[in-house]
Amino acid sequence: MSDQDDTLLRYAKIYLKAGEINTARQYLERALISADDYETRCETNYWLSEISENPVEKRKYLEDVLAIDNTHARARRSLAILDGKLKPDEIINPDALPAPAMGTEKASAKRFTCSKCGGRMVFDGDGRTLTCEQCHTRQAPSGQVVEEEKDFFVAMASGAGHRKPVLTQAFHCHGCGAEFVLPPEVISATCAYCGSAHVVNLTKELIEPDAIIPMAFNQQGAAVRLVNWVKEQQIIPQGKVQAPRGVYLPIWTFDVIGTIPWNGLVYRNKKLVPVSGNYGLDRDDLAIPATRKLNDMLPRLLPEFNYKEAPVYDARYLSGWPAEVYEIAMSDASLKAREETVQYVRRDIILNNPNVQDLGYNTTNLSVTSFKLVLAPLWLTEYKLEGQRYRVLINGQTGTVHGETPKKGIMGWLNGLLGE
Repeated sequence: MSDQDDTLLRYAKIYLKAGEINTARQYLERALISADDYETRCETNYWLSEISENPVEKRKYLEDVLAIDNTHARARRSLAILDGKLKPDEIINPDALPAPAMGTEKASAKRFTCSKCGGRMVFDGDGRTLTCEQCHTRQAPSGQVVEEEKDFFVAMASGAGHRKPVLTQAFHCHGCGAEFVLPPEVISATCAYCGSAHVVNLTKELIEPDAIIPMAFNQQGAAVRLVNWVKEQQIIPQGKVQAPRGVYLPIWTFDVIGTIPWNGLVYRNKKLVPVSGNYGLDRDDLAIPATRKLNDMLPRLLPEFNYKEAPVYDARYLSGWPAEVYEIAMSDASLKAREETVQYVRRDIILNNPNVQDLGYNTTNLSVTSFKLVLAPLWLTEYKLEGQRYRVLINGQTGTVHGETPKKGIMGWLNGLLGE
């Protein structure tokens, strides 16, 4: 091991600043040959890509950088420029961010119309079929396109993550304080959370979602799943169970990649010995709620949704359905995604290294690579038992049911009824 490669790289940067490109190239090429660590090889390849005028050669250097460190932000940005995904004049200065857009665009009020009578068509609840409200003609929507994820590095470099807001019709519930987007041309609604009809119409500036997962079944289908779940849990609710209420929830999804070096101590042969490793991960569609409601129950549902095949968002999908307004910005949600990923890695390291002590790790190379805002379907209801109310959530895509049960457990409740 020597510091010759680092010295050569340092001189190369000096000549680059002086504008002596050919001399800098010679030092970089020598540094690459003598490089004895990944960090130097990574930096040398990156600077060679910066001075190369040959697109094929530039791509090779950038791909060599990402082969060593797939979270290298500068290399990813350069590759996005090379691929035409990012224009150099779109790159913003993080220390002088542009002022937010003052204007808004009016939300589109297009609708699905019946080819026979011209009446309004709404989704029948199976996520695939449209039904005319007047003549009951049924048909499938055409041109359904799956939404692609947005590149996180490009969004942060260009400010595309802060899209122009759209003037959207919404309502605020006086009962529980929730806010929902209203479908086009709808002027009133009932709160999906508390069932309150005391609402106030208002207009909000909101960022439109990227994608939407259509409801896969209607209220009757949700009721059947609820009944089956109650039977499986051997619950006998007191009084009438509320009919399930459909709602779309805003969800951020992120792809997270990186390599996390870790170290710690374990007992071996009656003494503490050091252990270490590199934890590589590639988490796809990590879901983070964009709402602060139901957060105690949502983690159970979020991994079940198929985000990959979610169609491009179209307000017409909301015909007959309320959609909750997002409360958490993408930048805040991305930090939560990193936090959850770190905790996931920590648990997995401990699981594979029992009794490890003084666990330490470096998350510098952990990065979010892509994201999108998705509306996910959910059915809400509750039942009453022994004077208490318990919530039940039904996944509007898969039909799986997640419900609250008495703390003492169903068997304890049954035994109490039987006097045991």
